[in-house]
Amino acid sequence: MNRNKLILLTAVLLLLAGGGWFLHDSGFFQAVRSLEALRAYIAGFAPYSHLLFFLVQFLSVVFAPIPSNIVAAAGGVLFGTLPGFLITFTAVASASLVTFSLARVLGREFAGRIVSKKLSEKYQGVLRTKAPVFLTLAFLFPFFPDDILCILAGLTSLSFRSFALIVLLARPWGLLFASALGGSTLGLSPWVMVPIALVGLALFLLGMKYGNQVEETVLRRLKERRSGDTE
Repeated sequence: MNRNKLILLTAVLLLLAGGGWFLHDSGFFQAVRSLEALRAYIAGFAPYSHLLFFLVQFLSVVFAPIPSNIVAAAGGVLFGTLPGFLITFTAVASASLVTFSLARVLGREFAGRIVSKKLSEKYQGVLRTKAPVFLTLAFLFPFFPDDILCILAGLTSLSFRSFALIVLLARPWGLLFASALGGSTLGLSPWVMVPIALVGLALFLLGMKYGNQVEETVLRRLKERRSGDTE
């Protein structure tokens, strides 16, 4: 690694470490365990709640264990569906592009410090040959570690323009649903909210139960198509 890349990598890691320390020290990782606690955490930073919300969502793309959809729902509660969604999507999309670009510039030195070897080996082969299709599916369905995939995609030959287009077309929908679910708690009657909550719970439970099977099926089908293309 040349000197400029080393300096950039060090600066990025220091910024990430600082962001992680801020979230930990401010109590975010305790607040994220429930929607109400997260709402109170963000509201506690008024009048800078919008800025903090953007920062938290931006960092959630790098700190993959932070669930972006839960934070999006809290934003819907605090700011309303549309403002919450716009802040969320702006933060998530920009962070996705940043992590992709960092991986493209810094290479495996950066990716290896954030993505485990097991996950990298699991997805790298499919991303090299079927990146546009696989990334679109991963961003649309909640079964994949989509934030980590942004980093791994930067190690492939996928162009920045193509990646940006996939992010803009595929990433908004889950965030919009979560923002709408949070925002609707302010304006909808219980007769409307109860069915929405039940549908959301059903989707969550199905994802928990069958998510691994769906993920493995998608990976297997894409690998089969890759094998067929090379014959």
